[in-house]
Amino acid sequence: MGLAALMVAVSGTARTSGFLRDKTLAQWMALNRLSEVRLNLNKFGQNTDTGELNFANRTWHYDTRYFDTSIPSMKRVVVRVYAGDAKTKGNPLVEATGFLGGALAAAGSSNTLDWTTGSVPLVPGAPGAAPAPGMPAPGIPPTIPPTPAPTTTQTP
Repeated sequence: MGLAALMVAVSGTARTSGFLRDKTLAQWMALNRLSEVRLNLNKFGQNTDTGELNFANRTWHYDTRYFDTSIPSMKRVVVRVYAGDAKTKGNPLVEATGFLGGALAAAGSSNTLDWTTGSVPLVPGAPGAAPAPGMPAPGIPPTIPPTPAPTTTQTP
């Protein structure tokens, strides 16, 4: 009985390992497909495209779909990767989402903004909160005002 239990545990581990390997490979293919879509804008106008590829000595197929967003010049891209050829039915192993579109502002325009200002929590002592009045900021040693030099008066 112990041997049977050991065999069940080992086969379960091997099955899980194989699934994780397939899921990792599928994730790589989905991210590669997103990169291809971003670099090759001729697919931008279509709502969907599919493809089949051989990777790691296996056949895989993908489904790329394009969705409108609230920004007219931007699309949401969803890539699903399946194990097997395009005739194989089943659930996708992975789904990756990315965005594709034009720039919302001129390149380098974010450098003109002061990113160090912004809202801070109002609760004193909270992480990221402004220091209480009269207290130094966390991690900054308090400054000690310089002592004035003693004055001496000379009498003739």
